[in-house]
Amino acid sequence: MAEPESTVINTNVKQKDPSRALVIAVTTRAIFNLEEEHKLYLEKGKEEYTRHQQANQDKPLPPGTAFAFIQAVQYVNKKILESNPAERDLFDILVLSNNSPESGVRIINSAKHYGLEISKFCFVSDEDSTQYLKSHGVKLFLSADRTDVCNALRRGVSAALVFQQEVQAPSTPLRVVFDGDAVLFSDETDQIFQEQGLEGAVQYERAMEAIPIGEGPLKAFAMHLGKMRKKFGQEKSLIRTYLVTARSGRDMGIRAIKTLREWGLPIDEAFFMDGAPKGPILAQIQPHIFFDDGLHNIQGAQNVGVPSAWVP
Repeated sequence: MAEPESTVINTNVKQKDPSRALVIAVTTRAIFNLEEEHKLYLEKGKEEYTRHQQANQDKPLPPGTAFAFIQAVQYVNKKILESNPAERDLFDILVLSNNSPESGVRIINSAKHYGLEISKFCFVSDEDSTQYLKSHGVKLFLSADRTDVCNALRRGVSAALVFQQEVQAPSTPLRVVFDGDAVLFSDETDQIFQEQGLEGAVQYERAMEAIPIGEGPLKAFAMHLGKMRKKFGQEKSLIRTYLVTARSGRDMGIRAIKTLREWGLPIDEAFFMDGAPKGPILAQIQPHIFFDDGLHNIQGAQNVGVPSAWVP
């Protein structure tokens, strides 16, 4: 599919090779806090919203939930290029927006204000902007709109819904936390648990121990991230990945670990919480982003100031 006509190439940024890069697409409401503007859009309509954005085009938008994640990704790129200027396996960030190009000036100016390395800004008027994800080679899509996220997942793109929250930018390296079932893994064991309870799920896991768990909606992104992580030695890695799962280590941990090994997916640390709240361990890890399918876990993460993304 051809690129939308309203794609703005950011010439200030080194353009990445789309066939080699790990492309992450974010919507404007994921990377910036546009809650007031979104409210104006819902209450007063598109024209009033556009007028407001044009009038404030030189006023930078405040950072949103995915902002610290994008900054950390940018830091990894910088360090990779310092050690090898010819490196092509890089992160590539693009903004996918339902804004018109006229109201998009504020978005571009905000990115420049914060020094964000965003290669492309795509202003799409179509109802379903996710149709352009595959043509850009997107490996992860972050949006504040649930319909967008569901459409992206249906198209086979790893995607998650971010909720607006105040985020303190944690220090580097880039830290990403994944939940297990229905995120990295399929929800097959969750379904057994719903139907047969914990004992049924434990028996199922023991019987299936030698067989890898099915793929979850974020497995593809995790594999790309793992490939980039392998560029660094274990001690000095600029990317750290974590598994924080409600599974118990004793009864359900072995199959999860064997699955990751079978996939060749390196995980720095794994926490088998046996149903305990995840907030305290997330507060300790301080990730740039945490992916989970449970809204109660997302709430727990938000309560300790951890940027979170829900996988519906």
